[in-house]
Amino acid sequence: MLIGELAERTGTSERLLRYYERVGLLRSERRPNGYRTYDETACATVRRIRALLAAGLPTRVIRQVLPCTEAEGVVVPCPGVLDALRAQLRALDERSAEIAAARDILQQTITTAETADAVAATAPHATATP
Repeated sequence: MLIGELAERTGTSERLLRYYERVGLLRSERRPNGYRTYDETACATVRRIRALLAAGLPTRVIRQVLPCTEAEGVVVPCPGVLDALRAQLRALDERSAEIAAARDILQQTITTAETADAVAATAPHATATP
């Protein structure tokens, strides 16, 4: 299939498909006219790439994991893949903790500001006398 058909079948832009190919995640054959052609497994490959990207994996890790995934997206044992996935999980956990801390600070700031607004709204206003 041509790149346009693959893009349509997977809901992925042609530009992204070219990028996936450039970084070694997707393979195509070239016709004499230079057009890219993909085999029928390309749709499943693109879906796996998209799922792994959505899980937060960078392309360098996906390049390691992709050859170790079956059509159903199940990861099979491959050297180094489990370590790469564990490292990514640790990184996600760290980012999650940082986001949770930032959220707590933001919530505390909002609560403090709302309390200050409520106090100011109920306080009697001093009026200046001429």
